[in-house]
Amino acid sequence: MRTVVHLVRHGEVHNPDGLLYGRAPGFALSRAGHAMAARAAAALAGGDVVALVSSPLQRARETAAPLAERLGLDVELDDRLTEAHHVLEGRRVDMHRSILRQPRVWPTLWNPWRPSWGEPYREVVRRMTAAVDDARAAARGHEVVLVSHEAPIWVTRRHAEGRRLAHLPRRREVGLGSLTSLHFEDDDLVDVGYDALEPTA
Repeated sequence: MRTVVHLVRHGEVHNPDGLLYGRAPGFALSRAGHAMAARAAAALAGGDVVALVSSPLQRARETAAPLAERLGLDVELDDRLTEAHHVLEGRRVDMHRSILRQPRVWPTLWNPWRPSWGEPYREVVRRMTAAVDDARAAARGHEVVLVSHEAPIWVTRRHAEGRRLAHLPRRREVGLGSLTSLHFEDDDLVDVGYDALEPTA
């Protein structure tokens, strides 16, 4: 019996001040973010999706909205899919740029393996895999979509592929509006797929 759990990262956020928004309230999708959400909905519309679950944060719920419309499903909210906590929320920090050029954040980065700047990777994986397992059980033999965030999706993928959880954030392969798919046969994970869902020319 094959079951597929699709992890959709929310679309681009309207964030003109360049803040690390984390779990802060607000932060709606930008125009480009809404287009990304529409592409994700189009990509999944032809599948056998029987359930749709989202992080409760606004940007995730707005990404889930076109999916709900295209798939004819209600959106369930699950706190386990929320963004990882970050001690620098609300500040200007670019985790994809060299940390050496941002000395003000150095005190939070003393242990990148934990990581010391926020929620431990193992805790993120614990809650995410629990959400994945519950969704997979409910959608057994079909497909289910979970809308989440960059770090939770990436460490879940690394865990699924048997890789170390510690990593460089700027090397994550989980673009805005992207699709990471976990393929199961019965209870065994047999494949992990990734689609950036780039716009077509």
